[in-house]
Amino acid sequence: MLDYILRRIITMVPTLLVISFLIFLIIELPAGDYISNQIAALRSSGEASAVAKLEFLRAEFALDRPFLERYLIWVGLWSGPHGFDGLLQGNWGWSFEFNKPVEEVIGPTLPMTIILNFTTILFVYIVSFPIGIYSATRQYSWGDYGFTFLGYIGLATPNFLLGLILLYLFNRWFGLSIGGLMASEYIDQPWSMGKALSVLAHLVVPTIVIGTAGTAAMIRRLRANLLDELHRQYVTTGRAKGLKERKLLVKYPLRMALNPFISDIGNLIPSLVSGSVIVSVVLNLPTVGPVLLSALQSQDQFLAGFVLLFVAGLTLVGMLVSDLLLAVLDPRIRLGGRAAS
Repeated sequence: MLDYILRRIITMVPTLLVISFLIFLIIELPAGDYISNQIAALRSSGEASAVAKLEFLRAEFALDRPFLERYLIWVGLWSGPHGFDGLLQGNWGWSFEFNKPVEEVIGPTLPMTIILNFTTILFVYIVSFPIGIYSATRQYSWGDYGFTFLGYIGLATPNFLLGLILLYLFNRWFGLSIGGLMASEYIDQPWSMGKALSVLAHLVVPTIVIGTAGTAAMIRRLRANLLDELHRQYVTTGRAKGLKERKLLVKYPLRMALNPFISDIGNLIPSLVSGSVIVSVVLNLPTVGPVLLSALQSQDQFLAGFVLLFVAGLTLVGMLVSDLLLAVLDPRIRLGGRAAS
């Protein structure tokens, strides 16, 4: 198992390097950049005095270099002008839109993003797991029809619309504002028990809103996988031998049906981040979603590049976790290569 974990971690390094190149390429595809757009706007308005400062920033951060050289400088594999370091040296770059280092812009949002994604994934699996099993073992019952109907509603309802509805209902019925991830008095304050409890209380609504679609999809997937396993010959043989239904379900079909269910952990993370961008704007959540949207709109390439790379890193970690869980659940996954040889 240790060798398996080491191999998976080692393969993450070149994978992340390739992803970083693709991210930088996609960000560079639109014509111009933040500095070029600002220079064009200043010249068109006749404010040529500020152009010199922008030209200095353009040269300071190697935006006037060729594409490949800019990428290598950004990653940290090439020395930039005036000792400008890259990601590998811990320099995340400069946000031209906010006029401060990227780590100062994105730093406060990273913990909240990780916490929100973690709680949403927990919500998706805790809710979908028992409902999926219930629907599969009681196919065509009233409960199965009811959960199927709710699942279709969850898939069809946009997350931001559900967020707006909950904002209105909580304010109308309880007089509460559910925006943000903590009470206003805890913003910019050090962590304490009160702040942690405030974050937990404010996580309920965003978790439900963001996790609804994922939960509905997971219920349908687990139900379909488990139904497929329950109709296999070995289940019929187990029943014929007198195995109790619950023991038969847990020992064989459920374990086999969980493989695709668990492998989706890595796929959930990017979908949660991308799907929560509008929700984060609507609910005023201090996550990377609104920052990424703003950076892409303004072509703030260092900021957008780091956020996208951060999401890619979370995805790789999620895929590693799902692979490890699958290896524990099904020994054939980690021993398949050895057995084949």
